[in-house]
Amino acid sequence: MNTFRYRPKDNYIQKADWQKLYILTEHWKTDISFYTDDLRFLHHLIDKYFLWISKKENIDVIQEIELNLLKVDKQSESLLNRVNKQLQYLTDLMGDPLVYNSDEFRKEHEQLEDDLNQFVIDFRENRKEIFKITEHIVKGEELLKQFNISSKSQLQS
Repeated sequence: MNTFRYRPKDNYIQKADWQKLYILTEHWKTDISFYTDDLRFLHHLIDKYFLWISKKENIDVIQEIELNLLKVDKQSESLLNRVNKQLQYLTDLMGDPLVYNSDEFRKEHEQLEDDLNQFVIDFRENRKEIFKITEHIVKGEELLKQFNISSKSQLQS
């Protein structure tokens, strides 16, 4: 799924009218909002399971994942700002098509789409890593706690 694209067909951004590009860009904005909400959930998940961690190597892995997630947060924020800027440009273009250079705008719009594509790839990779490490930590920490409980029980007997 590395070739995920938002546009309906290959040359869409170059040929679509301003209204259709506006609708497409609104869709992007909705997607980014969804991913932003999901990022909040992922941060919450990390915070919740961070309390369970007792092994140093797990703490190091979680810190690395958290740093990667912060990078994706910044990507999301930057993309949302760029999408909002494009929406404003499209509003201006619908009012006066000569207000901006059409070819340059469409190239910027394609670059924005490519950056959104990369963001989705990065986001999915981070999400997968977070779920994988969370599962690993929970299983490992539960085994450690069970071992500690069983060792304490044997000592008390």
